[in-house]
Amino acid sequence: MPNSKPEALWASVDRYLNDTLIPPDPILEAALAANAAANLPAIDVSPSQGKLLQLLAETQRAYRILEIGTLGGYSTINLARALPPDGKLITLELDPHHAKVALANIAHAGLAHAVELRLGPALDSLAQLHAEHVEPFDLIFLDANKDGYPDYLTAALKLARPGTLILADNVIRDGEVIDPTSTDPNVQGVRRFFEILAADPRISSTAVQTVGSKGYDGFAIARVVSL
Repeated sequence: MPNSKPEALWASVDRYLNDTLIPPDPILEAALAANAAANLPAIDVSPSQGKLLQLLAETQRAYRILEIGTLGGYSTINLARALPPDGKLITLELDPHHAKVALANIAHAGLAHAVELRLGPALDSLAQLHAEHVEPFDLIFLDANKDGYPDYLTAALKLARPGTLILADNVIRDGEVIDPTSTDPNVQGVRRFFEILAADPRISSTAVQTVGSKGYDGFAIARVVSL
């Protein structure tokens, strides 16, 4: 018989997976507590999703990581843990309050040496990185305003190399992504993001639907094949 409250089941399975596969982590738990105390929106990736980010970065053997959308630094910490001792993560954040909380969480995690936070509109920061001729990034994670995803992708490709892995969070939008008539700018932004991925022969991509304590959503996963 179908469960009448699938969200409750999803959350229960998430708790089981977290309890079974992910050891207690005082650093990440402290980051979430600090985010809540600072009244940041509770939109961090879940523990299992955070571990997925770390595993993907480790599999990619990422030496340089770019994150668009820091919030309180929870995913930043997961990603930065995958770096080698001399690796670098640059994270972009618009909100000064979010940035202050994130920097404290990153320092508490012992990762301040590996993480650089750039404050301001992401497109401005991306343009500045391009102007600086920085080394290409091995992994790029998009987790900011979804209506900006098309522009972020276009800008991020200028900072990539063949083989760069691009991840984007929150691309299913509780299933609303299939509605071409949606007036939600986030839905339309994701749809345009998918259209760009599909039309660009330089990129090989897919998307995975997810359910859990964060509801019904998903990740896009793309690999830069050529530039």
